[in-house]
Amino acid sequence: MEELLQEINEPVAGAHGVRLLLWRDDLVNPTLPGNKARKLKYNLVAARQQGHHALLTFGGAYSNHIAALAAAGRLFGFKTIGLIRGDAPAKGSGPARLNPTLAQATADGMALHYLDRSSYRRRAAPEFLAEQLARFGPAYVLPEGGTNALAIPGCAELVAEIRQRTAFDALAVAVGTGGTLAGLVTGLAGTEQALGVAALKNGGFLQTEVDGLTQLAAGQAFTNFSLHTDYHFGGYAKYSAELLGFIQQFQARNGVLLDPIYTGKLLFGVLDLIGKGYFPRGSTVVAIHTGGLQAWAGWRERFGGSEA
Repeated sequence: MEELLQEINEPVAGAHGVRLLLWRDDLVNPTLPGNKARKLKYNLVAARQQGHHALLTFGGAYSNHIAALAAAGRLFGFKTIGLIRGDAPAKGSGPARLNPTLAQATADGMALHYLDRSSYRRRAAPEFLAEQLARFGPAYVLPEGGTNALAIPGCAELVAEIRQRTAFDALAVAVGTGGTLAGLVTGLAGTEQALGVAALKNGGFLQTEVDGLTQLAAGQAFTNFSLHTDYHFGGYAKYSAELLGFIQQFQARNGVLLDPIYTGKLLFGVLDLIGKGYFPRGSTVVAIHTGGLQAWAGWRERFGGSEA
């Protein structure tokens, strides 16, 4: 396995006296990479303890969570059911018409079903979940993104793993549903801080989400984190030539590929904050590469070109 903690020698960090490191969570488990594996860890234990043989979840057509849950089902012997936001492929089009994420999920054994956007908005409603379980049979239900109370301790374990290798002042992570950030927050100690870079537009609600998750998992809200909502590049999975250019340049300088939905925005935001003097001189900042590189296949399909 490659070294999980890498020095990132960006000129702006050197100029501002900040030591920048990158934790490669995408390398921890190559068969189930990134933060999704951490979110699933204790959920899979609970599913087994409760006697479930099937896992049911929700996601978009290019979802990292859908990809991860399908892989987890194959690896750990669960049947998996994915309720996908959007329209099904045209009749008679066959598997080839599935995008790369859903094609791989199908190859991993996931049964795909599609929900129109109106139905999908009801995904957390108890009566809607009851309808789905009546339709598909007993299953352990995971929310969109895999974020729930049991996801938090799995993500919290990452803090100790990083601390074993280096002292740090701040951990930085991309934020979608808030679960990974909430987990990090509960694992911090002393003066350690976490910061989240929102990957979606209008991410102000995430403060409430993180507070709610830490209340569920640890019985309290925390003040040792900040959220930054200015680096979404137009919204979730939106195309941006500036962002893609940054990802290409970052890979050329550091030999690390970022993804265009989460980690590209994270590192862009962290470097911008360093340039603005957000971190005091002498700080050690660890940015977390949460994986998500499977998204590149779908990105190329939609927009053409490549990551390199």
